[in-house]
Amino acid sequence: MTDTRSASGRPLARTAARQGLTLAAVAVVQFMVSVDLSVVNLGLPRIAAGLGFSPVGLTWVIHAYALTFGGLLLLGGKIADRYGHKRVLMIGLAVFGLASLAGGFAQEPGQLVAGRALQGIGAAALSPAALAVLTVTFPTGKARVRAYGIWSAVNAAGGALGVLIGGVLTQYAGWRWVMFVSVPMAAVALALAWRGVTGAPPTAPDRRPDVLGAVLATAGMILLVFGVVRTDQYGWTSPVTLTTLVAAIALLAAFVRVERTTTRDPLIRLGLLADRSVAGANSYNLLLGAAMASSFYFASLYLQQVLGAGPTVAGIQLLPFAIGVIAGATTAIKLGYRLPLRTMLIIGGLVTAAGFAWFGFISADGSYLADVLGPSLVTSIGFGLCLGPVVSAATVGVAPSETGMASGLLSSSRQIGASFGLAALGTAAHARTGASTTIEGLTEGYALGMTLSAALLACAVLIAVAVLPRTRTAAPARGGGRDVVPEPE
Repeated sequence: MTDTRSASGRPLARTAARQGLTLAAVAVVQFMVSVDLSVVNLGLPRIAAGLGFSPVGLTWVIHAYALTFGGLLLLGGKIADRYGHKRVLMIGLAVFGLASLAGGFAQEPGQLVAGRALQGIGAAALSPAALAVLTVTFPTGKARVRAYGIWSAVNAAGGALGVLIGGVLTQYAGWRWVMFVSVPMAAVALALAWRGVTGAPPTAPDRRPDVLGAVLATAGMILLVFGVVRTDQYGWTSPVTLTTLVAAIALLAAFVRVERTTTRDPLIRLGLLADRSVAGANSYNLLLGAAMASSFYFASLYLQQVLGAGPTVAGIQLLPFAIGVIAGATTAIKLGYRLPLRTMLIIGGLVTAAGFAWFGFISADGSYLADVLGPSLVTSIGFGLCLGPVVSAATVGVAPSETGMASGLLSSSRQIGASFGLAALGTAAHARTGASTTIEGLTEGYALGMTLSAALLACAVLIAVAVLPRTRTAAPARGGGRDVVPEPE
C-alpha cells in the first residue's frame, strides 16, 4: 500500500501544497529585494529634480538602503533564529511595504532617504528569514535542488529586471512608482507567507542575547559598507576612507573577541566559520557578489555611454542576462542532483569567468550583438549555475537553530562583496580612463572592469577547489531522506 502521509503525519498532497506556497513566498520576497537594489538607479535624475536633491545628497538614496541592509543582515539572521522565521519574515515584509509607501509619498529629500533606510531595515530582517525558511522547508533531496534553483533564478532575474522596471516606471509613470512598485509585491508575499509558511517555534536556544556583540557587529558592518560606498567621493587613500575602514576593522575585531569569550547567546557561533562548506561558500559568494554587481554596472554604462542606447532600451537589452540566469539555474537543477556542489561551483565559476573575459574585448566601435549579447549570455548562464549551489553549500548540514544565522552570513557576504566590488572595480576603471571623456577612453575603463571581474571568478574557482569539501547529495531513500556522502579524495 502506498504511503500517502509525510514523516510529520500530514497528507503528502497537503505538505506539497504548503511547500509550494512557501517557495512562492520566498521567490516573491527575493525578487522584491533584488529589484529594489537597482530599481531606483535610472530614476535618480528625476528624483533629484522632483525633490531638490543636491548632487552629493542624491547618492544617499542609494547609500541609505545599502547601509542599513548590509549592516543589519547578521543581526536580522540572529533575530530570525531567536524569535521565529515566519514571525520575523512577516514583520520584515510589513516594514518593507510601509517604507516603500512612505518613500513614494516623500515631499522632501530627508523623507525619501528615511524611507530607503527603513526599506533596508525591513530587507535585513526578511531576507535571511526567507532563506532560513527555504532551508528548513527543503532540507534534502531533489526538492532542495529544485527550490534553490528557482530561488537563484528569481534572485538574478530581479536584479536584471530592476533596471528595466525602473526605467519604464520613471519614464511613463513617474519616479514615485519606483518606490510604490514594492508595495503590491510585499502584500502578495505577506499573503503567501501567512498561508504557506509553517509557524514553527523559534529554533535558537532561549539564552540571554549577546547585546554587546550585536552592537559591535552592526556598527562595524555599517561603517565598513559606509566607507566603501563613499569611495566615489573620497578615494581609497583619503584620510576619510582610511579612518572609516580602520574603525570598521577595529569594531569587527572587537566583535570577534567578544564572541570568543561571551557566556551569552552569540550573534555568530565562530565554530560555524570553521566549517569548510560554510567558510568556502561565503568566500566564493563574496567574490561572486562583487563580480555580479559590477557586471550590471559596466554593461549598462557601455550600452548608454558608448553604444548610445537610452535608459529604457538599455534595460531591454539587458533582459537576455535574466534569461541566461534562468537557463543556468534550470541546468543547475538538472545537474545538481548528480554532481557535487563543489563541482557545480567550479563549472559555474569557469563559465562565468569566460563570459567576463569575453566582455573584456569590448570595443569603442562595437555593436550590441557582438560585444554585449554573446558575453552576457555566457556570463549569466554561469551565474545561474553558481547561485543555487553556493546557497546550498553555505547552509547544508547547518543545525536548525543556526539556519537564520547562516543565511544572514551568506546575505552579508554577497552584499559586502557587491559594495567592495563595485567600488574597487569602478575605481580601477576610472583610473584606466583617467581624464579622458572619449568613447575610446571610457571603453578601455569598462573593459578593464570586466577583465578584473573574470579574475575574481577565477579566484572563486580556486576557493572551491581548495576549501569546499568533496560531497555529493545521494539519492533519497523511499521515505525521502538524504545522505551526504564524501567522495574519495
